[in-house]
Amino acid sequence: CILGTHHEKGAQTFWSVVNRLPLSGNAVLCWKFCHVFHKLLRDGHSNVLKDSVRYKNELSDMSRMWGHLSEGYGQLCSIYLKLLRTKMEFHTKNPRFPGNLQMSDRQLDEAGENDVNNFFQLTVEMFDYLECELNLFQTVFSSLDMSRSVSVTAAGQCRLAPLIQVILDCSHLYDYTVKLLFKLHSCLPADTLQGHRDRFLEQFRKLKDLFYRSSNLQYFKRLIQIPQLPENPPNFLRASALSEHISPVVVIPAEASSPDSEPITDLVETDTASQSLFDNKFDDIFGSSFSSDPFNFNSQNGMNKDDKDRLIEQLYGEIAALKEELENFKAESARGAVQLRGRASELEAELAEQRHLKQQAQDESEFLRAELEELKKQREDTEKAQRSLTEIERRAQANEQRYSKLKEKYSELVQNHADLLRKNAEVTKQVTAARQAQGDVEREKKELEDSFQRVSEQAQRKSQEQAEVLDTLKRELAASRQELQVLQGTLESSTQVGAEQSTRIAGLEQERDSLSQAAEQHGEEMAALRAELQQLRDTLSHEQESSKMELETLQTQLRDKESGEQALQRRLAEEQFALLQGTAREAERMVQDALGRLEDPAHIGCTGSADCLLSRTLAASECVERLRDAHGKYLSNRTAVGSLLPCLALFAHLVSDTLLQGSATSHMAPMEPADRLLEMCKQCGSEAVSYLSALQDPGTVEGADCSLVTTCLGRISAIGEELRPRGLDVKQEELGDLVDKEMAATAAAIETAAARIEEMLSKARAGDTGVKLEVNERILGSCTGLMQAIHVLVLASKDLQREIVESGRGVASPKEFYAKNSRWTEGLISASKAVGWGATVMVDAADLVVQGKGTFEELMVCSREIAASTAQLVAASKVKADKDSANLCKLQQASRGVNQATAGVVASTKAGKSQVEEKDSMDFSSMTLTQIKRQEMDSQVRVLELENQLQKERQKLGELRKKHYELAGVAEGWEEDGEW
Repeated sequence: CILGTHHEKGAQTFWSVVNRLPLSGNAVLCWKFCHVFHKLLRDGHSNVLKDSVRYKNELSDMSRMWGHLSEGYGQLCSIYLKLLRTKMEFHTKNPRFPGNLQMSDRQLDEAGENDVNNFFQLTVEMFDYLECELNLFQTVFSSLDMSRSVSVTAAGQCRLAPLIQVILDCSHLYDYTVKLLFKLHSCLPADTLQGHRDRFLEQFRKLKDLFYRSSNLQYFKRLIQIPQLPENPPNFLRASALSEHISPVVVIPAEASSPDSEPITDLVETDTASQSLFDNKFDDIFGSSFSSDPFNFNSQNGMNKDDKDRLIEQLYGEIAALKEELENFKAESARGAVQLRGRASELEAELAEQRHLKQQAQDESEFLRAELEELKKQREDTEKAQRSLTEIERRAQANEQRYSKLKEKYSELVQNHADLLRKNAEVTKQVTAARQAQGDVEREKKELEDSFQRVSEQAQRKSQEQAEVLDTLKRELAASRQELQVLQGTLESSTQVGAEQSTRIAGLEQERDSLSQAAEQHGEEMAALRAELQQLRDTLSHEQESSKMELETLQTQLRDKESGEQALQRRLAEEQFALLQGTAREAERMVQDALGRLEDPAHIGCTGSADCLLSRTLAASECVERLRDAHGKYLSNRTAVGSLLPCLALFAHLVSDTLLQGSATSHMAPMEPADRLLEMCKQCGSEAVSYLSALQDPGTVEGADCSLVTTCLGRISAIGEELRPRGLDVKQEELGDLVDKEMAATAAAIETAAARIEEMLSKARAGDTGVKLEVNERILGSCTGLMQAIHVLVLASKDLQREIVESGRGVASPKEFYAKNSRWTEGLISASKAVGWGATVMVDAADLVVQGKGTFEELMVCSREIAASTAQLVAASKVKADKDSANLCKLQQASRGVNQATAGVVASTKAGKSQVEEKDSMDFSSMTLTQIKRQEMDSQVRVLELENQLQKERQKLGELRKKHYELAGVAEGWEEDGEW
């Protein structure tokens, strides 16, 4: 059966046969089916699980049916079927685990994806799986009479046979559970895993007892070697205890080497065959053993028949002894082989354990090496810190020495300063006397300066006259010198000109002689050149003739090549157009598929947002523009198809995407815009198909125009703009101003509310008395405290908001920051509006309560609502704040103050309500029995009416909250990333 599943790669044939079996009417047959199915899940093909999942519900029904029988195989079948269902569910949730549960440590880590949450859940599932295995184990043992040797009977072996598969599963589940618990204890605190440890200890005790009881049964001794669990469970609180864990290994001896698996022959037949073989051999050697002796063989050898019979009996006895020794030798050799195989399995298990210990030792050595490296780094850091500390101490000592020196110098400077002050007083006195003497000297000096000035003026006039005469004489002398220099220059130039002319004449004569010689040489060269020219003309004529012939040949080849190139160009153009046709055909099929999906009922459940539709429409419009440019280039040059093909593929993809997104958006839109949007999507798809069809025809490729597709996309974009949420109609550049306005409006609303509460409190004190005045004062006082707490919170939110903008905007302006973070800004605006609205509504409710027209419950609801609005404002402000910000701490403290004030309002309202109700309590002392019965019936009717109203109001509240959540989701754009 197992080979059949591997042959057909599934279990269809198995289930087709099982479905015809009477499993619900024969418990023994159902038990054997469970055993075979368990083997298939463990050792069959991997597709057995996939083919068997569909029958999981039938197995559950069968398990419940057999569970009603308390005797025989009923309970056994019920528990076994539950185990098989649990095994299927485990392998379905964890496909990395094979059916036989054999995995390496690395595969076990990959199964949990290195996530502690996955490991936690996987451990719980393994506990459930192991618990089902242990339940079947205990149920089978409890159904057997252990006082007799039931393991050697057919009935006992029928019940014990499936436990071999259970033992194999339990050994692996126990090993994996221990490893996962050690991994969880390394990542999570011990208190969190207390339940896991308790459940493991309970299963450990059960499994240890069951393994011990199974190993003592004769049936299991010859089929399987059951491992023994350690005396004490692992200590998960000590990480090094993992190295002490030994994975239990179940050893199954090979069936070919088992003595029980050897065929048992009939001893009588063997003896008969051996005797006949011996007789044949004896006759071949000594002659025939029959009574007829035609050759008188016996008499010739001197032997009679009795001697012959004795010899035969003696030989038979020796043969029997030899056969017995041979059988004993075979049995001993078989037992030795089994023992050797068991020893080999034990050595393999020990080798695996040693390898595991070696791997753990290597891991520990790597861990210790890493710790050693960290300690070395810490030691180096400590040494560096010690050196820096020594350097700092040395600098501190130097600074102290410098400070002492500076202090000494400062004392010296103070002493010097005092001496200088005394000297300065003496010098000041001397200066005063010197200034008086200097005044006398200055007066005498002034008189001398006046007389000296008069004398210097006279001397200056005389020196000026003499200077003028001297200047005139200098000018005349300079003119005479210039005339003399001009005459000398003229004489020198005339002498030089004469020498130059004589030299030039001599040079001209020499040049004339050289020119005459050159003329003679030139004549000779001309004659030689004429002869060479004639030769060149002859050669040129021959070359022209040959060149003309070659040119004609080349022209012929060129014409042939041009005709070949033209043919190749035509072929290339045809192939390129065929490629364009294929691409356009595929693009058309893609768009038609999108149009078909618009009418598909399965697409009706898909929804989308208007923002996503606008983004798809914008991308499609840009692609249409690029397609128009590429089409124009192709019309101007039919070989430039390389840029047109990618544009066609992208065009088909984006148009199809736009059509599907438009259809999905129409499912969430009102009826009229949805119909217009769906109709426009269909028209856009039809225009795109027409354009792509025109590209496939050579006659219409030039007239193909995609402007109609652009028009349809524009109309779809316009409808999408209409469907956008109203909260997004605000321009991004106006968000910053809107935030400031909303925060200012919130603060103003809170101040107005506080003023109204003060006014109401004054009116209550003036007009109310007694209990009513006390209740109103208490309620209005708590409302005033709440308004003050909200005012403090709004101010803290403003400070935190300003800090967020300053730290996050960089070089940008605050408006640009608000526009960049539009989602956060819109949330802040919504929270501010909610706070201001809540304050106004609470004041109105308090006013009605004070006037006696309102209810206390309405005031409590308003206070709780305003607390929720302030919590929304705190959350919107805190989402972008630094966790270490001082303003954030102030905001959180203000939020706690609001919560305390809200609790005060609710408490004061409840106290006032109870006080008023005590005052208005009814007096039933004067009522008769009939009146009391009448009042009781009226009260019961009123209670039923109020309960009915309460139920309706709760349903209405649920619907209102659901609708509020949907509208808030549309306003915040929650559906932009949704599936459509």
